[in-house]
Amino acid sequence: MIKVLIAGLGNMGLSHALAHHHHPDAQIVGLVNRSGQVDHPDLSGYPAYSDFQAALAETNPDLVVVATYSDSHADFACAAMEAGAHVFVEKPLATTAADAKRVVAKAIETNRKLVIGYILRHHPSWMRLISEARDLGGPYVFRLNLNQQSSGAEWETHKALMQTTSPIVDCGVHYVDVMCQITDSDPVRVHGMGLRLSDEIAEDMYNYGQFQVIFEDGSVGWYEAGWGPMMSETAFFVKDIVSPNGSVSITDGNKGASANIDGHTKVGGLLVHRPEGDQLIDMPGEPGHQELCDAEQAYMLRAIAEDIDLTRHMNDAVQSLAICLAADESIRTGQPISLKEART
Repeated sequence: MIKVLIAGLGNMGLSHALAHHHHPDAQIVGLVNRSGQVDHPDLSGYPAYSDFQAALAETNPDLVVVATYSDSHADFACAAMEAGAHVFVEKPLATTAADAKRVVAKAIETNRKLVIGYILRHHPSWMRLISEARDLGGPYVFRLNLNQQSSGAEWETHKALMQTTSPIVDCGVHYVDVMCQITDSDPVRVHGMGLRLSDEIAEDMYNYGQFQVIFEDGSVGWYEAGWGPMMSETAFFVKDIVSPNGSVSITDGNKGASANIDGHTKVGGLLVHRPEGDQLIDMPGEPGHQELCDAEQAYMLRAIAEDIDLTRHMNDAVQSLAICLAADESIRTGQPISLKEART
């Protein structure tokens, strides 16, 4: 039985806690949030803490799930591994490339398993999308976005996230990871632009951003993300991959509301276009948000039990984060950022 401590009980943390609550090989030994109280009926019987370090020392977990705000990810993950625990950390892995590398180095040093919450890696429809795109062959054009017309509680959550992390970093790492899996090529250069569209966020933050990334194999990628009540719901979910031999597109992306979290992973169907004809691939019975979190945590437990080599997984997480952070730097400086120089 794996003893699990969960830090953070927001949308993702709560889902991860429920995944372990229902998993036969996991035993929750503590839940950490700012209030030190747990309101969910399925989780109310577990010990609750308001201090992460105290919970870590008292519960002595085998696994720590870090689902707090982004600026605490690196420190909490490193502290957990130093205490002997394996770690699942929500994306983004850290708020700087240096901190992301520090977390990976700590995992290697302590021989602990480190899994980052790239939920699309556990979604059968997204795995099929990546496979179909790779079958076409590169170089590729990636057209990906996720804009969210958030209001009420969702807008409050987005404003809280933007105290430390921009939309293109928080959401972008998922889709840049998809780009990297398909092209399997190193990024060379990033160009970004963004705009602050609300007086309700800090003057040095923006709630709309887009960037272009160029890869060594010639592939080019575009990603766009915006949060807030002013965002349009027209074409808020574009997912196209184009190659010299055709294209692959998600067909159901703009159905429903952009703030619906289940819609952020839903594919519905794929349209594979080749010059000789089109193929529509239906993807029925797709997993919902909780089922995907269940799959993520099952993979985490399996990585511990089976000693799965996570080297590529960790390196991919660092690379996708580095691209998004370079895009953020480009937006703030108005200059393109060379990633090739950063690797040398």
